[in-house]
Parts: sequence; structure tokens; C-alpha cells
Amino acid sequence: MLSSQKERALGLLEASGMLRLKDFIAEGIEPETLARLVREQRVIRPARGLYQLPDAPIDAAHMLIEACVLVPKGIVCLISALQFHALTLQMPSVVWMAIERTAWKPTISYPPIRFVRFSGASLTNGVERYPVLSREILVTNPARTVVDCFRYRNKIGIDVAMEGLREGVRHRKCTADQLWHYAKEARVWTVMRPYVEAVVADAA
Repeated sequence: MLSSQKERALGLLEASGMLRLKDFIAEGIEPETLARLVREQRVIRPARGLYQLPDAPIDAAHMLIEACVLVPKGIVCLISALQFHALTLQMPSVVWMAIERTAWKPTISYPPIRFVRFSGASLTNGVERYPVLSREILVTNPARTVVDCFRYRNKIGIDVAMEGLREGVRHRKCTADQLWHYAKEARVWTVMRPYVEAVVADAA
């Protein structure tokens, strides 16, 4: 029975890449089985309650997956979303993630996560599911990401927001109309308007 549970656990990790302890328990796999696999070095535990195979790739995408597995309702946003959409050359040292305004903020040692809080329509408008490796994660779309960067410019810097805007328009990943739409909702269009008009004029 133990051998069967081990093989099932390894099979689940091969298919999913990364799972939480409660995901295994839901499949009838006991915690002791996972502990044995960790001791045998057939499975590693990058963070508490999170398991993956030893040869899993370690890169920016993998870091996002780890964060999203640990915070299932979290939304990848700001600099992490810019990097995901190839709108910045920066490699953020933390995963920027949004959670609901009243949600409990988990304490996670790895990967490092910087939380911001969204509420109401900002939890869904411009938030889309994107495939990464063997999973889907929630990420703000390019236009919404640029707008959020201006909204949180005091946290991340206006230079980062400007880089996202320039790259988004240059690579046609967001339009002036899309930016206006999300900026009006976020009440930052007055701030963004001169920057958007200048960038759009330069790209014309």
C-alpha cells in the first residue's frame, strides 16, 4: 500500500509539477508517504506544505507557480505581471500578488511575496487566466497591469510604470482605449493621461 501511494504521489507531481499537502490528502495519500519520499530525496519541499520533484525547473515562471499554489486566489500583478507579459527588463526579487481587501494574508517564507489588496471590481476586471507549465494562474492583463503600476507608482516607482506603458504600446499589447477604460475605473486617468498621450504620439 505504501509503495502504491508513493507511485501515485510521484505520478501526481509529474502531471501537475507542484502540489500542496492537502491536494495529496484529497487523493488519499498520507502525509507519512510524502515524508518518506522527502527523506528518500525523490521529492523536495521548497516551502511548508508544498511539494515538487527534485528536477523541476527553477525560473521566473516556476516561482509564479509556487506563489499561486500557496495562494490559490492570489492575482499576479504589478512588476511580476509586467515581467510575465514581457513589458519590463526588470527581474523582480519578489512575487507581487494581489489578494482580496479583507482576506487573511498568509505568512510565506518562500517564494518571497509582496502583497497588495484589491477590492470590488478590481478583483475581476482585467484579471485573466494564463497557462504556465501545467497550470493556469491569475494575472492582470497587459493594459490593466500598466494602469495598476501607475496606481501604485509610489510603491514601485514611476519609471517602472513608464517602462510598462512604453513597451505595452510599442508591442501593441495594450491600446489607448484599453488604458483609458481601466484607468477611469481605477481613478488614475488624470495622472496617466499626459504620459499615455506622449507615448502614443511617439509610437505613431
